[in-house]
Amino acid sequence: MRNTAGNDDICHSVFAVILTTVSEETPGPSATRMRRMRNYTWFSLVFLSYLAVIPALQIAVDDDIDLATTLALIASAVVAVAQRVRFVNRALRKRESSTGPTVEHVVTFAVAVLTWGYSVTLQIDPLWWCFLPSIVAGGVVLNTPTGRRMWATLAMATCTGVACLAAAPWRQPALEPRVTWVLAGLSVAFVVALILLDVTQVWFWDTVLELDRSRTMAEELAVTRERLRFAADLHDIQGHHLQAIMLKGELAERLIGRDNDAARTQASELTELARTALTDTRRVVHGYRGTTLKTEITNAVDILGAAGIDAEVRGESHTVPPPLQSLFGALVREGTTNILRHSQATRCELTLRTDGETAHVRLVNDGITPQETRPGSGIESLRERFTALGGDVYARVVGAGDDATFELGGHAPTRR
Repeated sequence: MRNTAGNDDICHSVFAVILTTVSEETPGPSATRMRRMRNYTWFSLVFLSYLAVIPALQIAVDDDIDLATTLALIASAVVAVAQRVRFVNRALRKRESSTGPTVEHVVTFAVAVLTWGYSVTLQIDPLWWCFLPSIVAGGVVLNTPTGRRMWATLAMATCTGVACLAAAPWRQPALEPRVTWVLAGLSVAFVVALILLDVTQVWFWDTVLELDRSRTMAEELAVTRERLRFAADLHDIQGHHLQAIMLKGELAERLIGRDNDAARTQASELTELARTALTDTRRVVHGYRGTTLKTEITNAVDILGAAGIDAEVRGESHTVPPPLQSLFGALVREGTTNILRHSQATRCELTLRTDGETAHVRLVNDGITPQETRPGSGIESLRERFTALGGDVYARVVGAGDDATFELGGHAPTRR
């Protein structure tokens, strides 16, 4: 019984090496889906710049305004659009380091407000020009820390309204006071409304990012749980066998020279224990020992659920004959891995059925990608194993466009 602690440490080291060798990282959610969502958010924010194009086109066809003034106002509208695009890009790229408003923000907004005020003195219907400070204000707030956004919004909305009230007396002919106040109120409302729209859009993008991080973490936890289960199975098997081998070896060592026949008996038993340990270890690594089809289905549903994929199981695992349980379990495991790695699935359907003398298993998922349409080495390996039992495996795309699904299935005879 000597050196038990040392041998136990060696066993744990062996387990760690084996687990490191056989484990595989499961990738997170599809980067393509997140990139599309980010592009949608960017386009939604930038598209609002068209509000600055309307007054620019309006003044371009106004024959009552001289060319120099027209070009200056159009240039101001172009600057507002360009700056909004820059502010949106910066907000989506470096949101965590927002320190605004900066000098650039203040200067850009000041130019937009002055343009708005000048248009009040110049045009009969200047309301469209209030969108210049509105789109700039939205970009400024997106680059402002959350705690300062309310104050920044109030300040910019107030500046926009004051600019209208201050410019109105210079207008010829002068506006009625009631009309002036309505125009100022509308300009303030437009600024606040556009800021709220921008903040809501970015809040939605932040929520998507949080869900993406949560989904990635859930996948990692599910994989970790599987590794712990595998480690426990391996430890139970190897711990028992190695402890018995150690005791048998020590006993045989002590019997040598005293009772050689007994020593040979112990050595023979030691060899048999080692052979059994090797066989059991191989079965654990390949998922054949202690893992039934029901267990594989349960694990698949848990892992897919952790990845945000709705998994539905039709049929009962006990209808599959025992000789085919491990084979069908391997197909379920391979199909689950492929869904996580190569698809953008939101739902998956697993069907088990037995008709006559043939058992069938099929996994169907949506969200297919071009990579998923090409069978990999794992499917080819499954096909070889099914063929050896008189069955077959198929992998195919059904349908087209958004309604397309990917099917991985196999069948094998229940009797041979």
